[in-house]
Amino acid sequence: METFFNPHAEKQEHIINAALNVFGRNGYKKASIADIAEQAGIAKGMINYYFGSKKNLYLYLAELTGKLLIEEMDRKFDESVTDFFDNMKMMTNIKIAMIKEHPAIFSFLTSLYYENDGEVKGDIEKFLADSMKVRERLLFTGIDVSKFKDDINPKLLDKLLVWAAEGLTNNFGKDMNVDEIETVVKELYDCLDIMKKYFYKD
Repeated sequence: METFFNPHAEKQEHIINAALNVFGRNGYKKASIADIAEQAGIAKGMINYYFGSKKNLYLYLAELTGKLLIEEMDRKFDESVTDFFDNMKMMTNIKIAMIKEHPAIFSFLTSLYYENDGEVKGDIEKFLADSMKVRERLLFTGIDVSKFKDDINPKLLDKLLVWAAEGLTNNFGKDMNVDEIETVVKELYDCLDIMKKYFYKD
């Protein structure tokens, strides 16, 4: 897909934004190259020329958005924070700030999370697994594990928190908008505060 980087940056941005919106709104299966081209204001053949297929475009966006999110996390991550729960809140705040600034990315990533089309499902599972590895690396950077009660495994607790976050997200579904995510985050933080009291030493 090296040919994609030859066009002017403006055309590249139009294609990316259009694809993020169309995939985010319709999901992989229902999204069409024709709809993306129309929203981007270019000929359908140009997208096929740059990417070769809808799947290639979709996976390119998954890689791109994942990379942007990781770069933002690395740039704003404060390694001086040593509290496990504060660390998690900080990571969440960075993500929220990013998706508010780029709602199309939020729409795409939310749709990707719920995508189950067989053509891309395996690639998505790998993408999500790689994302979890980065999340774990950041979350456990420099945390003070001595705060936990002796019988608490922080990494096992993290799995519980991931499940809790997934449950909160599922309550809203894939049509959740940027404003509604504030409610999800507030409930998540309430859960974190409860867990902090229970899992930390007195």
